[in-house]
Order: sequence, then structure tokens, then C-alpha cells
Amino acid sequence: MWLLLACAGDVADSGLVEDPICAEAPVTTWDNFGSGFVVQNCQTCHASTSDNRLGAPEEVVFDTKEDVWEHADRVLARSVVEADMPPQGGVTEEDRERLDIWLTCADEGT
Repeated sequence: MWLLLACAGDVADSGLVEDPICAEAPVTTWDNFGSGFVVQNCQTCHASTSDNRLGAPEEVVFDTKEDVWEHADRVLARSVVEADMPPQGGVTEEDRERLDIWLTCADEGT
């Protein structure tokens, strides 16, 4: 699994930052990964319009990429490190790795 490391310095053309973990990672953005992942795995409980949040904190809403980035550290901790989110499971190891790449290597705007 990709290690969670702090990244430094933007690479303008790729949207990725310079870091060994990010150097060979696929370009992963909201548009090509994040949006679909969040809709499929998070919004059942974390959408502002969810009828049954199943105990999800009211302040943790993932309607937009900005919402996800606001909670990126916690999303990484719960969905990649602890891997206890979503509680119903069903997320592949590959998708957890892609989530790690997106939130570790991409700029917040991507």
C-alpha cells in the first residue's frame, strides 16, 4: 500500500507533487477517481441529503471535492490506514490505494 507521506512542491503539468510516493503514481483527480469513489462509498452516510446518516457526524459531509479535502486527513486515516470506512466494506485494496494517491499527491484543486 502507498505510504502516507507529506508531499512538498507542486508539479504544474501533472497536478501531482514531488515526492517518491507520488513520482510513479497514476495521475488521480476528483474527475477521474475521487467523485465516483465518494458517490459509491461515502455519500450514503455523508451526503447532506442522506435520509439515514447511520451515525455519521452531521458536520462531516462529502457533497463536493472541497468537502472531502476539508477532511482529507481524517478520510485517509479512516479509509486507508484503519480501513474501517465505509463500515459496510466493499472497497478494494486498489481503490484504497488510489484514494491514498489522490489525497496524498494531488493538489486540493484536482
